[in-house]
Amino acid sequence: MPEKLALMYKKLYASFGPQHWWPGKTPFEVAVGAILTQNTNWSNVEKAIANLKSDKVLNPKALHDMSHARLASLIRPAGYFNIKAKRLKNFISFLINKYHGSMSRMAKEDLGSIRTKLLSVNGIGPETADSIILYALEKPVFVVDAYTKRVLSRHNILAHDASYDTFQGFFHSKLRKDISLFNEYHALFVRLAKENCRTKPICAGCPIEGM
Repeated sequence: MPEKLALMYKKLYASFGPQHWWPGKTPFEVAVGAILTQNTNWSNVEKAIANLKSDKVLNPKALHDMSHARLASLIRPAGYFNIKAKRLKNFISFLINKYHGSMSRMAKEDLGSIRTKLLSVNGIGPETADSIILYALEKPVFVVDAYTKRVLSRHNILAHDASYDTFQGFFHSKLRKDISLFNEYHALFVRLAKENCRTKPICAGCPIEGM
């Protein structure tokens, strides 16, 4: 691992410790969370998932058979609920049609093939697809989000307006392709963005201050 990225990771981990990310008891729950978390914060997603659990419908068949209106109502706390209900339906149809509703069956396919297929599902972009691949299917792909871009651009590593592929390619070329490393590093960027590297940054006391 190149020195600067290694030092950055070491400092973040020493300051924040393991993040136990992604929260979710099953691969399917993780995938649902990855879709629901688009354009909202995780606390809202937790409320939406709690609604699905309390109605005992957090499984592919139940969500597939459910009306759009009912699904939208249950996931309302996650915001953009009509759009997200449609995206969830698209993903679940894909999961049922291609993998008989089985996340473990999906996980048996190679990373590149799964990623291409996920990106063909309407409403699933690179960040959501990669979150599903890394956290639900446990395959080594680095997830890039707005927080990652913010941290790296503020440290003059990459331009903020560089493409998703450019950011991801940077991590893939500099780090060993290790699932736990990619998992933890991404989660630490999220934590840093919430604690210090906010829209209006709090640089004093930041774990990577001065780097």
